[in-house]
Amino acid sequence: MILDRRMILTAMAATPAVGLSAPATARTPDEVLQAALDRVFEAAAPVGLGATLISREGVVAAGVRGLRQKEGSEPVRITDAWHLGSNTKAMTAAVFARLVEQGRADWDLKIVEALPGDHHPAWAETRVIDFMHHRAGLKDVDVMGQAWLMTARADPSTLPEQRRAIADKALSVPPDGTPGEFEYGNANYVLVGSVIEAITGKDWETVMREQVFAPLELASAGFGPPPEPAPWGHREYAGQDLSLPPSHPGADNPQALGPAGTVHMTMSDYARFLSVFLNDGGDLLTPASVEVLTTPVTTSPPPYACGWIVLEQPWAGKDSEGPGPVLAHDGSNTAWYATAVVAPAKGLALIVVSNDGTAGARACPMLVEATIRGLLVAEPGGVV
Repeated sequence: MILDRRMILTAMAATPAVGLSAPATARTPDEVLQAALDRVFEAAAPVGLGATLISREGVVAAGVRGLRQKEGSEPVRITDAWHLGSNTKAMTAAVFARLVEQGRADWDLKIVEALPGDHHPAWAETRVIDFMHHRAGLKDVDVMGQAWLMTARADPSTLPEQRRAIADKALSVPPDGTPGEFEYGNANYVLVGSVIEAITGKDWETVMREQVFAPLELASAGFGPPPEPAPWGHREYAGQDLSLPPSHPGADNPQALGPAGTVHMTMSDYARFLSVFLNDGGDLLTPASVEVLTTPVTTSPPPYACGWIVLEQPWAGKDSEGPGPVLAHDGSNTAWYATAVVAPAKGLALIVVSNDGTAGARACPMLVEATIRGLLVAEPGGVV
């Protein structure tokens, strides 16, 4: 997925136009979420839609609407897994942070040190974290353009070999973009994944299971489209509505893209991952690692950290005392859509997901805004 105005608008949608005055009506967080789901599902009409509200203690409210398949009758379930797309990037960054904490990497690690080879000298001082910030000067079109997307699924090489080939190709020539300037691209995180593989000697998928999924007990987590029985992905293409079962070749991006966007899991499991950022790292990361992962580059817009866009929002401060930071990110493989919004100072996070990449792109930002607006007028003592 390309970071564009949709991602910026999603983050900005978490800034409701209403003030923080006393609520006109008292409603519970669950009532707020269910009402927002009803309104947005009717207005945007995605195939399926889900949302989960999280506090520091865990899930506060959750709900789903719609169908697993557009032409079917099976409703989506609260226990279904959803494809998270580019929200995988924050998980890949968390894996790297774990390796730093274990003394196997460091935040100033240079890409040419991590992946030694015959690389162009222009990359000599570029750090791995610069790729996490999308500011290394790497462009997707150079190494993962349309030709790669059309042929990668048939590549007989192992996934680490495929990722290393992408890295070597990218590093064999000077950056096509301007180092230091923001250039969102999946290739950045494919290179980070290759670094993780070089450090550990294991494929990124195995390391992700060992370093994130297992410690957080994310039993539903996996890679690619959620396996049956589960919702299918949907999208509009060339004027047609497509329903994509997990066995369909176009149901997800090529597996080599994994570190940038192929994770799936249930909303309750994703809530456990987001809780890491509500609880100063919890049992997964140190507070120092969380600070690095969520501190954006502010030399030029947008304020992007490691898998998060970070904006100050007036509703997100502690105890409603001024603004606070909001971490936000969207993910989509064009057949699914996912949005995460995390307000660490407020102790609040929101997950919104859809198995419809087209209508979901409209529904998810709408649902974020509707839920936050509703919470601002919830009863005193509630989540907000």
